[in-house]
Amino acid sequence: MASRQHINTGRSQSQSQGSENRLFIKGGKIVNADGTEDADILIEEGIIKEIGKNITLPGGIRTIDAGGKLIIPGGIDPHTHLQLPFMGTKSVDDFYIGTKAAIAGGTTMIIDFVIPEKRESLHDAYKKWRGWADKKVCCDYSLHVAVTWWSPEVKEEMENLVRCQGVNSFKMFMAYKDVLMVKDHELYEIFEHCKKLGAIAQVHAENGDIIAENSKRVFSAGITGPEGHELSRPEDVEAEATHRACVLASQVNCPLYVVHVMSKSAANVIAAKRQEGCVVFGEPIAASLATDGTNYWNQCWRHAAAHVLSPPLRPDPTTPGYLMDLLAQDDLQLTATDNCTFTHEQKKMGCRDFRKIPNGVNGLEDRMSVIWEKGVHEGKMDASRFVAVTSTTAAKIFNLYPKKGVIAVGSDADIVVWDPEKTRTISAKTHHHATDSNIFEGMTCHGVPDYVICNGRVCVDQGQLKAVQGFGKFVSRKPFAPFVYDSLKEKDEKKKASMIPVQRSGFDGEMVSKTTTSKQSQHSTTNGDGNKPSNGEGSQATNGSGEDQTNVGRSNGSGIPTGPDSSSNSRSTVKLHAPPGGHSSGFW
Repeated sequence: MASRQHINTGRSQSQSQGSENRLFIKGGKIVNADGTEDADILIEEGIIKEIGKNITLPGGIRTIDAGGKLIIPGGIDPHTHLQLPFMGTKSVDDFYIGTKAAIAGGTTMIIDFVIPEKRESLHDAYKKWRGWADKKVCCDYSLHVAVTWWSPEVKEEMENLVRCQGVNSFKMFMAYKDVLMVKDHELYEIFEHCKKLGAIAQVHAENGDIIAENSKRVFSAGITGPEGHELSRPEDVEAEATHRACVLASQVNCPLYVVHVMSKSAANVIAAKRQEGCVVFGEPIAASLATDGTNYWNQCWRHAAAHVLSPPLRPDPTTPGYLMDLLAQDDLQLTATDNCTFTHEQKKMGCRDFRKIPNGVNGLEDRMSVIWEKGVHEGKMDASRFVAVTSTTAAKIFNLYPKKGVIAVGSDADIVVWDPEKTRTISAKTHHHATDSNIFEGMTCHGVPDYVICNGRVCVDQGQLKAVQGFGKFVSRKPFAPFVYDSLKEKDEKKKASMIPVQRSGFDGEMVSKTTTSKQSQHSTTNGDGNKPSNGEGSQATNGSGEDQTNVGRSNGSGIPTGPDSSSNSRSTVKLHAPPGGHSSGFW
């Protein structure tokens, strides 16, 4: 079990206003990412005060009976887009509706994305998002910031956001050419700066140049429906960008977080790079773990368009199970939703052109139940791994742990009493999102929250939603998360140790130009009257078996001349077919 030392969360009594003063949860099984324990929990002023048996209770306390249930840390969704201006419209789940839906499903914290427009100040965009969120959120939240353009001013603003605003993660788009996409040389510099700041670099990994060309080609072929979205963004376009991002980040030892992993091949890249020692994290989302891209070929345009997001769902129906397997064994590390909802009327903006369908799906309310159903109920992971992928790992990566993501003394009382046997059937008719569709429509899931507690306040009470607008607070995050950056220390030391120049005494001889070498070669192969020499005087020496003895004693096996005659004019240059660093047919 997690350490029970007191944790200073910095949440004052005024900040926890509205929470029950005291709560007591008894009779349940506490499940953390590192194990389980039968124990009771005392909560005071929004903080976990005591864990154990035979706790002495103060007066004026509410008791929640969790007998036969699991007590788990509230879910953390590290990837949402609430009221996002995008593709000429705005996602319909605002910060009130979105966080209310999150709580209904057992998620008690989100991390949303600030997306500045090209040339927009990062700091101005950050303030705009804070203005939208602070008065609306029902649960705690934090913010990532996207870097959509690159300049010395942006570089300085990133540093200010880390130092003064509690931001420790930045997202870059490798897609959406001419709108959000940054180029490779910019990506390299941004990774380098993130590493210096102790931040997490995140990437939307798709090859934007290829997508731009594919989209024109597919549309020109007469394909206008939602299937064109997937056809223009095939799986290898995601895998290539994922590999490229890993390579670029590893050059500067920058920790990399790949958002919304949607395909087998992209997931395999991440798994392989982690095996090589790269510090990279993969985030499949509820959509990629529970549904697939065959929906784009559905005869109903409305149904097909509701599933459009980027990268797209993959037509291979075995993809969700494959990604869940990798998630269970930690080849992929955590789950999110990329919640970015649009109504059918908004999706109809692309009714004649798939390129204009707003990209985004739901997931905030359903993620926890969907992962439990597809992961735990189907036997692919245990309850502790479920806690890790839905809460704890996100808290550790983004430096929220142990304030969030664990049930421990001193942690925030973000707690879910989870009934693993109760079922619910997902439907747009009953969900709490503002959108009129649900990509999990009709799916029956085991695993339902009976109680959801946010900072000590009961927000779901025996299944009844009682979320309060404005109750949540912004959570500042410090850089250099130990879970991420401690693992980089050894890599940094090894890289530094390898950057040692070879100590040489001097040059072995002068380099001769190709022109000079050609003249020498011509001279050495003719006799005095300009004719080629016969087997007599002036011919090459042999060892009697016809083998050329010209270079005997002069080569070290790599083509570099050595020995007593290595300075002779006839061997002052050497043609290499495989010099260090790659193939060449030039002179070295």
